Amino acid sequence: MTASIPPARPVIGPDEIAAAVRVLGSGLVVQGPEVAAFEEEFAAVVAGRHCVAVNSGTSALYLTLLALGLGPGDEVIVPSFSFAATANAVRLAGATPVFADIEPGSFCLDPAAAAAAITSRTVAIMPVHLYGHPAAMDRIMPLAARHGLAVVEDAAQAHAAALHGVPAGAFGVAGCFSFYPTKNMHSLEGGMITTADPELARRLRLLRNQGMEQRYQNEVVGANLRLTDVAAAIGRVQLGRLAGWTERRRANAAFLDEHLAGVLTPPVAAGARHVYHQYTVRVPGSRDAFRAALTERGVGNAVYYPTPIHRLRPYANGTTHLPETDLAAAEVVSLPVFPTLTGAELERIAEAVNSAAVPA
Repeated sequence: MTASIPPARPVIGPDEIAAAVRVLGSGLVVQGPEVAAFEEEFAAVVAGRHCVAVNSGTSALYLTLLALGLGPGDEVIVPSFSFAATANAVRLAGATPVFADIEPGSFCLDPAAAAAAITSRTVAIMPVHLYGHPAAMDRIMPLAARHGLAVVEDAAQAHAAALHGVPAGAFGVAGCFSFYPTKNMHSLEGGMITTADPELARRLRLLRNQGMEQRYQNEVVGANLRLTDVAAAIGRVQLGRLAGWTERRRANAAFLDEHLAGVLTPPVAAGARHVYHQYTVRVPGSRDAFRAALTERGVGNAVYYPTPIHRLRPYANGTTHLPETDLAAAEVVSLPVFPTLTGAELERIAEAVNSAAVPA
């Protein structure tokens, strides 16, 4: 029997294992030379910005908002069509997430909807580069500048994505990446904050490490959100493969674009470099039947995100109306696009989709 194709296939190979063993043998396992090297090397992905490694993408978002001084009474505009961590970080910092609708093509924050959500309490906008497609930063940044708002990019899914040649994570005051195992590169678990502001970078380094740069010389109240050197060493191996893996994802997406029928394939905005963390199609008909048919044919699939954040229990108020978000949540299905897919697997995916989407 032919094995099923999973929705994602994280890579943990001999090089990652060797890197972890090497660090474990060194005795320098937390906030040491591997973390420093990982930060320095990741800077090449974000146009040379300062990089501050932390233990998760959620921590990256949360620490950034803390470092910017956000708190009670402040509002941050966020998309609802995202993972809950986007809004959770705002709430954990003491501020209030205000949900705005998405653009139907990119699944990313609609600048017009963001503009309509601005109030006297708005202090920041947090666009999400969802599924690896960059948000409309060429319109969001001028909007933020006109209103004096900080822009914090949730780039958890957008390693090496870009818009008009500018990489994700290099637009706003800060960018926040995740290195969870299913991301385009991983460190088992981890995150990175990128910024062009050296003073902000220093505050972030203090906050991640109990408020100190030198041991026992605490300058502010901080937390323990450090990245381990084991994780950083794995991340460095993965980072070295990111460029090649990204091109494989883009090539796989191009194959699917050409060969799929009966579904709406993901559009790419002018000037955007999509890195396909997910290859997400829209299924206008019965999504449940479509997914069941794919599963029966051995093609893994997933729905990100079936319940928009504004409808989750901690945030639901019964009054927020986001039609494009609700439509996307009802129609999207993500198909395998990971870089280790074989040609035969790609053909199986296309055949399964076309059979499932077109009535017999």
